[in-house]
Amino acid sequence: MAADLPAPALQQFLAEFKRVANAIVDSYFVVDTDRRIVDFNRAFFALLPRQVARGLKGKHCYEVLELNICKSECIAQQCWSDNRHVRLDEISGSIVGEAQKLRFILSAVPITDEQGHHVGALEIQRNVTDEAVVQVKYQEMLETEARERERLANQVRARTKELLETNQLLLKTQKELLAYKKGLTV
Repeated sequence: MAADLPAPALQQFLAEFKRVANAIVDSYFVVDTDRRIVDFNRAFFALLPRQVARGLKGKHCYEVLELNICKSECIAQQCWSDNRHVRLDEISGSIVGEAQKLRFILSAVPITDEQGHHVGALEIQRNVTDEAVVQVKYQEMLETEARERERLANQVRARTKELLETNQLLLKTQKELLAYKKGLTV
């Protein structure tokens, strides 16, 4: 096996996977056990600026996509160690060389050979940045409306108290006036 070619089991997976890969609308890439990208789809390619996208195969995934889990909680390594599908929600990161922060839902599944040894992983990224921004703005709007409701409720309470005090004063004045009319007080 040449150094640049994936393991035969990984090559077999890729050949079989290509038949159904178009059904995946989110971006994805496939890595070998060294976390080098061996395959990806157009959605992943389109996510990247041209200078990063060139020569993508063979780069380590963390050299392309800097996620807050890459160093300590790599999703590929999690799926290998747990030997199962792993899903992580609300993962922050950015494209290498880009300032814009992105949010993802990540899924990874281990790829094994016939003996069950890991030969790679399929990682799918759903970019939920826009949804996260909308969610934050919606939460801010709810908090603003709650503060405004509380302000209005306090204003209603204050005016109700003022109205009750005025009503008590009016009742007292009416009693005094009635008593004055009856000549009971001077």
